[in-house]
Amino acid sequence: MTAPSPKVLIRPGTVEDVETIHAAILRLGAHIGAPEEITSTAEDLRIYGFGEKPAFSTLIAEVGGEFAGLCLHFPIFSTWMGRPGVYVQDLYVEDRFRGRRIGERLLRQVARECRKDGGVYLRLSVDTDNETAKAFYERLGIACSSYEQVQKIVGDAFVAFANASDDGERE
Repeated sequence: MTAPSPKVLIRPGTVEDVETIHAAILRLGAHIGAPEEITSTAEDLRIYGFGEKPAFSTLIAEVGGEFAGLCLHFPIFSTWMGRPGVYVQDLYVEDRFRGRRIGERLLRQVARECRKDGGVYLRLSVDTDNETAKAFYERLGIACSSYEQVQKIVGDAFVAFANASDDGERE
């Protein structure tokens, strides 16, 4: 008779988890083939996630006391629906724990917390080449939006945009 597999524990991330969270984000970047895109540091996560005005929350999944995955998320609001929601920025499950529905459990817990606070929707972005993730989300009923796409401005272009005056000249 085989021993039962250890139970999955899902808990809120704490400041003590910052190094683990950052390491998981680095592994996620490597997994999708874009490690150079990640410029955050553990200190950034400490300041902006666990400081005076947290910009995000995390859920940590553990199996037998070992880190198994994380979901980093933050509140959003839909003016069209007139209701809050949640944006999942990062969902990561360690390779050795995949296939145990840990990602699904993390997403469901985030959805429950959002719902408890009056939320009615969950949004996330998927790397365009990550067919496995797309299929996973589709299986859960998290579909690709047919009427919108993500736009962004970052780095020097963002700074220039933010610093430009309203007449288009730099301030």
